[in-house]
Amino acid sequence: MTDLKDYYRNLSVAVYHGEADYPSGPPFNPSEKYPEYNPSLPVSDKRNLAYESVRGAFKLLGLDSSRYGSANWNPLGDVITPGNTVVIKPNFVLSDHYHGGNLFSIITHPSVIRAVVDYSFKALRGEGRIIIADTPQMDCDFQELLARTDLLSIQELYRKSFNFEIPVRDLRNFWFKYKDENYVASQENRQKLPGDPEGSLSINLSGKSAFDETHNTNFYGADYNRDETISHHSGGKQEYMLSKTILSADVLISVPKLKVHKKVGVTLNAKGLVGTITNKNYLVHYTLGTPSKGGDQLPDEFLKGKTKLIVGVQRFLYDALLSKKSRITTRLFQLAYVPYRKFIKPLMRETSDKIVLFDGGNWHGNDSAWRMVSDLMEISIYADKNGVMQDTPQRKVFSVIDGIVGGEGNGPLFPDERKVGLIISGFNHLAVDMVGARLMGFDWRKLPWVQDLRKNKYYDFFVEDSSAIRLESNEDGLSNIFSTDDMYFAFKPHPGWTGHLEVEKTQND
Repeated sequence: MTDLKDYYRNLSVAVYHGEADYPSGPPFNPSEKYPEYNPSLPVSDKRNLAYESVRGAFKLLGLDSSRYGSANWNPLGDVITPGNTVVIKPNFVLSDHYHGGNLFSIITHPSVIRAVVDYSFKALRGEGRIIIADTPQMDCDFQELLARTDLLSIQELYRKSFNFEIPVRDLRNFWFKYKDENYVASQENRQKLPGDPEGSLSINLSGKSAFDETHNTNFYGADYNRDETISHHSGGKQEYMLSKTILSADVLISVPKLKVHKKVGVTLNAKGLVGTITNKNYLVHYTLGTPSKGGDQLPDEFLKGKTKLIVGVQRFLYDALLSKKSRITTRLFQLAYVPYRKFIKPLMRETSDKIVLFDGGNWHGNDSAWRMVSDLMEISIYADKNGVMQDTPQRKVFSVIDGIVGGEGNGPLFPDERKVGLIISGFNHLAVDMVGARLMGFDWRKLPWVQDLRKNKYYDFFVEDSSAIRLESNEDGLSNIFSTDDMYFAFKPHPGWTGHLEVEKTQND
């Protein structure tokens, strides 16, 4: 394995600011036959601003700069070697915006993926693999997502033009679809999926996990069976179930969405690594209870009186019935849930909206989810193809953040669209995430996972402070973001983070 430390020490980050618009016609061809563009591929008669922006960001990074403007310009040739396995990991969390908003304020737009695919293919020179893979949320209808994104049009283009297959993989083992008024992931709603065709591996970070310093293990994961989550994060174990498709990557290209997040502040590269996990119930989302009881589910002032009753009843129903994963207990839950909704929930109607927003660790006091994010960053860089943690980086990562349309407010699942026209790109995920958070108007120093990774006791993430990041932008005002108190694009944080994440003073380390 080549020593990749120098690669990660490259803290150059490009910020390309263009128009906030996506092309509508699949397979999202560029509107200009650029000198380096493959002559076997078509162009569009409609302007493709996303392709322009990704290309512009690569130019700003200085990739293969001596050949820019020629047919031989190969920007990702500095990242990808012929014969590599390149895994492109978008953010495909949902197939619909359940509040009726813009789906592309939630998920990566396929036009950004198309540009990344083109330059990856050029760098491979016909030798190697490109795979598009993600693990969406359990209620994502992947077929609907493929239909709404027209992602398979890119796959078909490469099949017809080059006889080159680009698998698009849903890494989940199951999904569920809401039926009528049944808004829970009951057993009867669940449908099995093939999962990762390459399989999964369990990785134990025991001794080098951010959870090793915690004492309360009353955890809640992604599903109702809390016993499963706790069993993987107790007794000296800190386990994660990783996709072997992801672990097989020589180069992992992250293409996340620029949006806020209810549990960890922002969704960028680091939080996006949740999509590398094939069993998300291994992921600790929060700890039951309030801070005074050793938990981080809700602020202390929330869990009193009527609120304590409603949360307690809901927890009992989930733990005693839904977590058992049987049709009998599911039916009992459904019978009990009707009077719960009709008689118990109305008791706290005046505070119900706020509880829904904050419950489940959806606030700045969540002391669990950031640890999960930190652990996933360790694994993504330092786990080898066999799932064994090593002392040196095991693969290259690269980032292209889709911020052409971002998401603010009630993110990551129900955000309001924010049209900003940004593509942010770079070699070091932590450095790129710090830039992304700052452009959103947030103080990266208030993100616990950023601080943990910068000062990590076990692994080097190569970013000592923001002054080490070398910013390049096509807009002069975006080149000095860490030395001002400008709010820049001033995203609205999730309500649980409002007043706790925004920039307050000049960004000097």
